[in-house]
Amino acid sequence: MLYIGSDHAGFKEKELLKTWLEQKSIPFKDLGAVKFDPKDDYPDYAKKVAKAVVKSPKNRGILVCGSGFGMAIAANKVKGARAVAAYDNYTAKMSRQDDDANILTLRGRGFPQKKIYGIVDVWLKTSFSKEARHHRRVRKIEGRL
Repeated sequence: MLYIGSDHAGFKEKELLKTWLEQKSIPFKDLGAVKFDPKDDYPDYAKKVAKAVVKSPKNRGILVCGSGFGMAIAANKVKGARAVAAYDNYTAKMSRQDDDANILTLRGRGFPQKKIYGIVDVWLKTSFSKEARHHRRVRKIEGRL
C-alpha cells in the first residue's frame, strides 16, 4: 500500500498528487491532513505515515511539507523507516535503487507540480538493487550488521 500525508505547507500539492495517483490507477491511503490548517505540525503526519509504512516491506509512503526535509527527519525517527527528500529524478531513482527508501518526502513550497509527478513516477517505478553491497548497507542502516 502507498500511504501519503502532508502538513499545511504541502496540502495543496498532496491533493493534486492524489488526483494524479487516481489517474494512474495507483492505490493509496491519505493519512492527512484532511483539510488546510496552518496550525498543523508536520511531525504528526510523518509519524502516521512512517508507522503505516513499516508494517509491511511492500508498503511505501509519500510525504509533502514546505521543504521536504522536516518530514524526512521526523519520519526517520520511526524504526524501519528510510525516508529521503528527493529533489530530482536522479535522487529519487538512487534512493530506491541503492538505499531501498520506503518513504519519499517532497518540497511543497515553490516546487513545480509537474516536477513532483516526475519524481514520484521514477520513485514508484524503481526497484531496490539486487547487488549484495546495497543489501549489506541497508542491513547496516537497520542495525542488523
